Amino acid sequence: MVENSRLGIVKCSVEDTLALREFALVAFKEAFEAYNNPDDFAAYVAKAFDTANLRSELENPASAFYFAKSGNEIVGYLKVNFPGAQTDSFGDDCLEIERIYTTSTHFGKGIGEVLMAKAMDIAQAHQFAFIWLGVWEENARAIRFYEKQGYTVFGKHDFWMGNDLQHDLLMRKNC
Repeated sequence: MVENSRLGIVKCSVEDTLALREFALVAFKEAFEAYNNPDDFAAYVAKAFDTANLRSELENPASAFYFAKSGNEIVGYLKVNFPGAQTDSFGDDCLEIERIYTTSTHFGKGIGEVLMAKAMDIAQAHQFAFIWLGVWEENARAIRFYEKQGYTVFGKHDFWMGNDLQHDLLMRKNC
């Protein structure tokens, strides 16, 4: 069991590209592979988790990645986007959580709560009015988690998993 008091949050750098890719692939596959067409899933993963693409995201000053670590073990990660890098536009007074993941072996250990708190700390430090995120409308577990964190649905947007058009619920929380 990971103890929250022993959990460290570390900002990722370009040097973390391969470790980020490895962890992100495992977490994403665990979360979504079984629920999607294999060809569509493979096409999305090839693009989204391409090493050069991740490196570019890490180099973008309007985005930031953070690892949750227990000792030297990566147990989760967070990606936030500032205005200019967000996947949708809701003005300049908000922060987007684009990705927040842990692996199934770490579910229920408080890692998600710690990462969500980190996002809130960032948003408040920048004096943003709210945080928002998109979550696949079929991902009931994540939706429940975000609701418990105080997020509410305010809309929808499209998300392409390969050639499969899916829909994300947009959720937000005021800072």
